[in-house]
Amino acid sequence: MLLTSFDPFVTDFDRLVQRTFGWADGSVAGRSALALDVVRRDGDVVLKLDLPGADPDSIEVTTDRRVLTVSAKRSEQYGEQDRPVVRERVMGSFSRKIRLAETVEAEKVDAQYENGVLTIVLPIAEKAKPQKVEIKRPGAPELTA
Repeated sequence: MLLTSFDPFVTDFDRLVQRTFGWADGSVAGRSALALDVVRRDGDVVLKLDLPGADPDSIEVTTDRRVLTVSAKRSEQYGEQDRPVVRERVMGSFSRKIRLAETVEAEKVDAQYENGVLTIVLPIAEKAKPQKVEIKRPGAPELTA
C-alpha cells in the first residue's frame, strides 16, 4: 500500500517552490539535516535554515552560477567510554544547494548565524520589483497609478 499526502489548498506555486527547494515527495527524511523556511518580502527573499549544534566555523555559504550552496558540519560529541543507546541526531557534513532566480542579486547575499539558525537574505534586483506606470492623457493633467 502506498501512502501519500495531498493538500487541496496548496497552490501550483507552492508545489513549484517545494520541488525547487527539494521536498517534492513530502518526506521528512529529505529535509531533516538542513530544514528550510523561505519567506518573500517586498525587497528580498529570506531563507532560514536550522543548524543546531553545528560548528559555526564549519558553516559556509557560497554562490556560483546562480546556485547558493550552504554547508556545515556537526561532530560526534561522545567519548571513548560512551555507548549511545538511542541515536536520532544526525552527525557529519551537510550541504544544500538552492537554485537562485535571475532576479536575485547574488553578489549582495547576506548571511547571519544565531542560536542555531542560519538566516540568509537574498536581495531582489530593482528591475524585478513592481514599478508604477504613469498614465498619460492628451489635453488632461497627468495621472499616476
